[in-house]
Amino acid sequence: MVKHLFRGSMPALITPFLDDALDEEAFKALIERQINAGSHGLVPAGTTGESATLSHEEHERVVELCIEVANKRVPVVAGCGSNSTAEALRLMAHAERVGADAALVVTPYYNKPSQQGLYEHYKALSESSSLPIFIYNIPARSVVDMSVETMARLAEFKNVIGVKDATGNLARVSSQRATCGKDFIQLSGNDETALAFMAMGGHGCVSVTANVAPDLCAQFQTFCMDKDYDHALLMHDRLFLLHTALFLDASPGPTKYALHTLGVLDHDAVRLPITVPSEACRMSVDAALRRARLL
Repeated sequence: MVKHLFRGSMPALITPFLDDALDEEAFKALIERQINAGSHGLVPAGTTGESATLSHEEHERVVELCIEVANKRVPVVAGCGSNSTAEALRLMAHAERVGADAALVVTPYYNKPSQQGLYEHYKALSESSSLPIFIYNIPARSVVDMSVETMARLAEFKNVIGVKDATGNLARVSSQRATCGKDFIQLSGNDETALAFMAMGGHGCVSVTANVAPDLCAQFQTFCMDKDYDHALLMHDRLFLLHTALFLDASPGPTKYALHTLGVLDHDAVRLPITVPSEACRMSVDAALRRARLL
């Protein structure tokens, strides 16, 4: 049952700002847009949501707003990661209290913990909460890679239910499937390889591109879940340039620019140290939007 709850296209939501403050009305509108477009779930306060520069109060408010607006229409996986175990515990306690369906917890960044340190971090979270936990493994940002063996040890905890895999290593899908079991939920963290990820046994994608093209990403994931890979490939080809263009400059700058260009957002403000994308990046995003037939 849990497997079917967390699947498909789950956008890693951007956090809109106005005068450097959270734009609550714009955020509510983005959530409604996602649900109306057929997104299968929502992931607030993650990397794409600029969680690293949100205050504690803003982080909690973003999660609360998402849960309130979604109103159980789709599952909400709240970003609860920190390089401090105590801080992650606090974020998880808040997410559970306000009604999140699961927590997305990134491997502790900057500290560079050992594999045993990673195990103890998630063990502490698992034992403190009944909230389902997704491990977020993204070595390019956290500078630590959870091994398949450590993940298998953590999968023994009842509420450690899956992984958002942003390693970019497609062989990990099969390795994790073999060691953690077929019911361990694997969500891709990379739009550009999501097709192969799904074909190898994945369950969905925590998608950046879904911010810009929620309906197309939802359709793509539905094709994959139905094992209709011919149509999934056509959709992948249509979106591929957009997948790559959104990362030609520091994320989520290009994504916010795309949403502003499409008229979804009235502004494309980001928070330092993220800056607005360069002219070259903006031109590439425009071309990708045209290729996807969004412009």
